[in-house]
Amino acid sequence: MSIATASATKRADKKIERQIARSERAKAFRKENLASTLLAGYLPMVIALALIVLPLAWMVFSSFKPASEILTMNPSILPKESTLENYAQVAERVPLGRLFLNSFFVTAIAAVIKVTLAITSAYALVFINVPFKNVIFMAILVALMVPPEAALLPNYLTIAGAGGRNTLWGIILPGLGTAFGTFLLRQQNKTLPIELLEAAELDGAGHWRKLWKIVVPVTTPTIATVALITVVGEWNSFLWPLVITDSPDKMTLPVGLNLLQSIESETGSYGILMAGAVLVIAPIIVLFAFLQRYVVAGLTQGPANDLGPT
Repeated sequence: MSIATASATKRADKKIERQIARSERAKAFRKENLASTLLAGYLPMVIALALIVLPLAWMVFSSFKPASEILTMNPSILPKESTLENYAQVAERVPLGRLFLNSFFVTAIAAVIKVTLAITSAYALVFINVPFKNVIFMAILVALMVPPEAALLPNYLTIAGAGGRNTLWGIILPGLGTAFGTFLLRQQNKTLPIELLEAAELDGAGHWRKLWKIVVPVTTPTIATVALITVVGEWNSFLWPLVITDSPDKMTLPVGLNLLQSIESETGSYGILMAGAVLVIAPIIVLFAFLQRYVVAGLTQGPANDLGPT
């Protein structure tokens, strides 16, 4: 199939999908179906959206309010007198620049290593005849069920004994394995046509070339999903960095926010706390805005969605 023919086929399929979607929407809003559409469809979505968005909106708007507008008997969602003083106060209370650099470094290094390990491990579990690979996969499933808090004390004793307290590598090292990423990519790899890799092997490709030239391009949306989940998890990680660090110079942003809360707990400066929380979540929201289409594709794609024309 030529590239032009494949493109024309995809355009025709998308047109048919749009027509089907319009027909379904028209059917859902007919008089006899309107009640069920609103009660079973839109009402739950509105409730879920309100439960998720309203606290975030309150946090963002409160970060621009002076204390007198937060501690009042007649609160309002929108600030009456917007101010950036809360954000300036955050930078004065804690070493904000250092916290950002620490979080960026820890997140970037940990995410790159974890995603790379997930890609290679998933490939090995599917396409390489690894001894006892079913047992290894069962161990990965068990790791998914064990809460990370269960390994907190052993990890602390190990890292502290190796001199990792108040170090960035001490924050990174214990969480480099990703059972979820390996599981998700392994399940995606099992849907790939084995003929693709057999053809590459006949052309003289080894495992390394098959992995990076065939498997990775085909599973890019799923890899992007794993990467985003990993980045979010590392950026928001709180308990382990809190345990292994006690110096502000080595803290990450979530731990710095806890330090800020300790400083401001007696003064009741909730606007400063809201500003700190906004600074923690804003980079993740921006990242998700750029990668959300890959996440949706990674969670919904089938084995043939990304194989392209043949």
